[in-house]
Amino acid sequence: MVAEKRGRPTINPKTKPIHVRLDEESANILNQYCNQENLPKTEGIRRGIKKLRDDIKK
Repeated sequence: MVAEKRGRPTINPKTKPIHVRLDEESANILNQYCNQENLPKTEGIRRGIKKLRDDIKK
């Protein structure tokens, strides 16, 4: 018998976990942004990471 997958199906699975420690200022910025945009912290972090894309030297 094959176990059935649980959870919502997705076209963009989040399979790369990461743990970070934030200083007080960074945590406050993240909290304020996520409250303003009504987002979970994980999505706020993903958006911040994507903003770094243009700074990558090719």
